[in-house]
Amino acid sequence: MLRTVVAPAVPSPRASDFFALTKPRIVLLVMLTAAVGFYVAAPAGTAAVLFLHTLIGTALVAAGTGALNQVAEAELDGRMRRTEDRPIPAGRLDRAVGAVYAGGLGLAGTIYLALLVNPLTALLAAVTLLSYILVYTPLKRRTSLNTLVGAVPGALPILGGWTAAGTSVGAAAWALFWILFLWQLPHFLALAWLYRDDYGRAGLRMLSVEDPDGHVTFRQALLYATALLPTSLLPSVLGIAGPLYFAGALGLGVWFAGTCVVAARRPSMPAARRLFLVSIAYLPALLGLLALDKAL
Repeated sequence: MLRTVVAPAVPSPRASDFFALTKPRIVLLVMLTAAVGFYVAAPAGTAAVLFLHTLIGTALVAAGTGALNQVAEAELDGRMRRTEDRPIPAGRLDRAVGAVYAGGLGLAGTIYLALLVNPLTALLAAVTLLSYILVYTPLKRRTSLNTLVGAVPGALPILGGWTAAGTSVGAAAWALFWILFLWQLPHFLALAWLYRDDYGRAGLRMLSVEDPDGHVTFRQALLYATALLPTSLLPSVLGIAGPLYFAGALGLGVWFAGTCVVAARRPSMPAARRLFLVSIAYLPALLGLLALDKAL
């Protein structure tokens, strides 16, 4: 007797899967940095609608970038416990569908910025997307220096916010870029230490995977946090912030660097987790101070 074999049904993708593909928490962080860049650079009387267009276009490009990254790394995500339940490796979303969706978001966001903000901001957004997907993402399998490379597209959105306000890129704008660049390094080094087993299982070339006792990882985190401290004071030196920001940035920088000192002296999972949490608190506090200083 012949039996009919019924193939298991493939679940239809849900709206929540498409949303998760965009890495929404990272999108929010990118929007925050772009918003602060815009606000600090904007001359008096800048139209609020331009600010809104900047955030919409930036969010679309950031969402497309995050989604394209998940498409590119679907196989690697499936090897790591932290990411195995993402929509594509978990089988809830077809990879080709995800690629079309992600590419559409990135393209729509770039066009949106070009038409409703300005071409330079659109160009910076496109460079952010392309460098993240075509340079940083493949380097994660080849060299532990990928973290340095990845910090460049991570810092570009604050420049995009600055140019969206119609202000030329000068020393003050680059100071904000370098603050974002340097902040990312201790942040990602701590994260990489927390998930070093996952990264090793996936075959990713992270410093934490090659540094079993953690001393090199956290000494580098301390180096970058130490460099960040004086860099974070530059907005006051360059005249885009005042004494309130200067005092707050100094205190936050000492706190951040001090946390790195503790981790470098005694590397451990709790020390890495504390550094990661401090890094998460540091950036919005610093950017909030910068915005508050201008408002006052």
